[in-house]
Amino acid sequence: MVQLGEVQRPNQGRPPAGRVSGKGVRSVVLERSETLRASGAGIGIWANGWRALEQLGVASHLRKTALPIQRFRDVWLDKGSNQETPVTGEARCLMRSDLIRTLADALLPGTIHFGCQIVSVKMDPSNSYPILQLLDGSFIVAKILIGCDGLNSVVANFLELKPTKELGAFAVRGLTNYPNGHVFPHELVRTRRNGISVGIVPIDDKLVYWFVGQEAIREDHAKVSQQPELIRELILQSIDGFPAELAQLIEDSELESLSLTRLRYRAPWDLLLGKFRKGTVTVAGDAMHVMGPFLGQGGSAALEDAIVLARCLSRKFVNPVDRLHNNERETMRMMHEVGEAMDQYVKERRMRVVRLSTQTYLIGLLLKPPSLLVKFACIVFLVVLFKNRNHTRYDCGLL
Repeated sequence: MVQLGEVQRPNQGRPPAGRVSGKGVRSVVLERSETLRASGAGIGIWANGWRALEQLGVASHLRKTALPIQRFRDVWLDKGSNQETPVTGEARCLMRSDLIRTLADALLPGTIHFGCQIVSVKMDPSNSYPILQLLDGSFIVAKILIGCDGLNSVVANFLELKPTKELGAFAVRGLTNYPNGHVFPHELVRTRRNGISVGIVPIDDKLVYWFVGQEAIREDHAKVSQQPELIRELILQSIDGFPAELAQLIEDSELESLSLTRLRYRAPWDLLLGKFRKGTVTVAGDAMHVMGPFLGQGGSAALEDAIVLARCLSRKFVNPVDRLHNNERETMRMMHEVGEAMDQYVKERRMRVVRLSTQTYLIGLLLKPPSLLVKFACIVFLVVLFKNRNHTRYDCGLL
């Protein structure tokens, strides 16, 4: 969650603020946990995401933490077949904690405020500023609000976006460390059998990221997700019949790295028709366009959001923070310009995320046991709409 501009927290004074990407916009990042958190263990970043990281000035540092992925390999145990696909452009799997920590370190001290969980957002009727209520009962008045608060976004609810939908599946993710080094090649391998998919990709010479996707579990999700031992036990049972080295990989995984999540998505038609801006409030990342993991583009798309939004805001006005403290007329004029900048951001991002979401939606339908008619329709749409489309070639542009 990011607030831009002047932030007022009653009875607690004004918090110190950083500046976003050297663009002259003071900002405060509100994090609901007490420390930096990075659930999900690993995150794939493809060529389009690395272009964004270059603009943020952290790409060279993050490259040192992860090996390049040279190819994709899909294995179908049911069919006894496999397929290799070379990687187009740069691709690496990062530890989520490395990515989050690197981005946080690039901010000025005092920018991130921990333990700030937002429970609601309202608009001040007198000046149209967003008012945030925190879990502890306090309030924050912001001039600009950018919701980066995930698939259960409070800000998305304020914008009255349609609720996300369940994919009817869950994913388990984890890390396995090999102190003496592993022998896995520099590739992403996805092994499939009976509707279950197991993926593995090395992060560095000792650390391997893995994920398992399958239909929703019958046990209570909340109970299971809080017990790493139970998560691992359920996964080992579900992959019975897979190669022994995959079972051993999961058996040796680090318990603290395990996470279990239900997969959700924002429907392509909701992305096409949704209103992603109200006043000076908008959303980015999963709060805007959470999608199935089948393309691995969620993280890269979120990084693109950051670059496009910062560029749109910086092009629309100069010295915005100073102007916020001028007279009321100047402030209202600037807020109007912020709205225009956000509209440009939404316009630029909408069709990009609609295309990503549509392809993941169609792939998700194919992974279920669809009727022959639905299967045929999905294949036709995929061939017609995405046969020659490589999402990694997308360039979010300069910051």
